[in-house]
Amino acid sequence: MSPLRLFLLCSTVIAAAVMELIDTSIVNVALSHMSGNLGATLADTSWVITSYAIANIIIIPITSFLAARFGRRRYFIGSIILFTLASALCGTAGNIWTLVAFRFVQGLGGGALLSTSQTIVFEAFPPARRGVASALFGIGVFTGPTIGPTLGGYILDVSTWHWIFLVNVPIGIVVTIASFFLVKEPAVQVARNTLRMDWVGLFLLVVGVGALQVVLERGQEEDWFQTAYIMQMSVAAVVGIGAFIWWELTTEFPIVNLRVLKSRTLAVAAVLTFVTGAGLFTSVYLTPVFAQRLLHFPVLDTGLLLLPGAVLAIFCLMLTARALQGGVPIPVVVSLGFVLFFAFSWRMALLNGTAGKGDFYLPLIFRGAGLALLTVPLTALAVSGLALKDIAQGAALNNMMRQLGGSFGIAIVNTFLATQFAVHRQALVTHLTAGDLPVAERLAAGAQLVAVRLGQPVLEAQRRAYALLDAAVNQQAGIMSYNDAFLLVGCFFLAAMPLLLLVLKRKAGSGPVQVSLSDH
Repeated sequence: MSPLRLFLLCSTVIAAAVMELIDTSIVNVALSHMSGNLGATLADTSWVITSYAIANIIIIPITSFLAARFGRRRYFIGSIILFTLASALCGTAGNIWTLVAFRFVQGLGGGALLSTSQTIVFEAFPPARRGVASALFGIGVFTGPTIGPTLGGYILDVSTWHWIFLVNVPIGIVVTIASFFLVKEPAVQVARNTLRMDWVGLFLLVVGVGALQVVLERGQEEDWFQTAYIMQMSVAAVVGIGAFIWWELTTEFPIVNLRVLKSRTLAVAAVLTFVTGAGLFTSVYLTPVFAQRLLHFPVLDTGLLLLPGAVLAIFCLMLTARALQGGVPIPVVVSLGFVLFFAFSWRMALLNGTAGKGDFYLPLIFRGAGLALLTVPLTALAVSGLALKDIAQGAALNNMMRQLGGSFGIAIVNTFLATQFAVHRQALVTHLTAGDLPVAERLAAGAQLVAVRLGQPVLEAQRRAYALLDAAVNQQAGIMSYNDAFLLVGCFFLAAMPLLLLVLKRKAGSGPVQVSLSDH
């Protein structure tokens, strides 16, 4: 393949993956706008995010089978068309449940793009240069969710929420046309008439993973197991996923070939990718919410906070590929990535109510560099021990683990935030008494400010002074709970590092420890 054609092919398929990943986070900043415009509650509007995530998680693990069944080129182009059409329908939806339905369809099209794009890029490079392929795909994996809030904030600044979806249409058309000329069928193909549709496996996957995603996305808002349908969905998730795993391991023609997880490198990479996904998506979630709700940053400024780290990450991705090609062991690179992400979490845990934009840049640079150092080696590690025919399935499972990690991570930190907020608020309130001199002085100053500026009577001024003090307590408790959440995610990364020992193999004798990329 000529260098020009390789460049165009990679640019096209990575653009498709970036579109899908941007849409996982671009909607987050627009929920309140959608809610007001469509006359829906914020709880109902959040299903716009949930429906997309459910469709993604369902479709990602079966992309390998569907690509083989329908032909990868046809399936890839068809998925782009479906994603683009659904984006247009989302942008023109007139009520909330129509939008939710179209977002589900968009997720079915988009989820197929991620793993298929990765497989196309990976197979376009010879084995010796697949580190470069991992780096190129890693750019899309990392920058998509990161620039989503920035792009969403900019669109809301200059237009309406509809263009959050409509912006995909011209890009989708260009990518579809380019894919028609550039994407070819793989050299090694499975005879389609030998591929039987595993309807039982598909049903169990939809029930189990779909129910799990509903629990993770809606559990916190619905008070978890205090709500009947969350309890029912939890049972469905446990039974469905358990039955799915058993069926896929015993049936002759599985829709998801779980047997590829016999590869130790894929199994370890999948777990570490789960952790990385949790860090990627929770940091994209926590940082904008922390900056906007507690520090009152404008939407666009909040989005721009993530850009310096994202730009640095692109360079780190390429440097990581070079380092791996130069013989630097994967565990060394991954360990450095985990440590840098912990440094980000530690620095974010130290921020307080006086933090400005400048206080975010260094920790977010740590975040960008850390995740970049993780993306390339884990992507390469996931498929390094697989036969060529299993690469697509391995990539699909690894990508599913990233998305699941994000869902679990956000669900955990949301619950943790609510718990820690109550703990910190209680601790702060117990130290506030009317007889305490600083408290009395603050209440008197607040009452005087209200009386002078608003001309309120004494009793009303005092009531408002108490309200101001309560708001200050809530803000401080909120900041402390977010500090704790950042630190929790960082500790999660440190706890996962020992798993790297499972992909180390000591050669005979007393030689140095090296990475085993061929263990099965």
